[in-house]
Amino acid sequence: MLKLKVEGMSCNHCVMAVKKALLKVPGVERAEVSLEKGEAWVEGKAEVEALIRAVEEEGYKASPLA
Repeated sequence: MLKLKVEGMSCNHCVMAVKKALLKVPGVERAEVSLEKGEAWVEGKAEVEALIRAVEEEGYKASPLA
């Protein structure tokens, strides 16, 4: 599982937009997003760069968490 820090989310609409964007990335099997923590968890074999790019295309900032 991969964790991303997601910045810029302020409501549940933001959460759904980020989740939908992550689920569209090839290799993603499951994605969960937490507004409270400002994080996303992704399961699958997607490239980190592709996940970050997908989130940024929705207008949010993303970075990998260790």
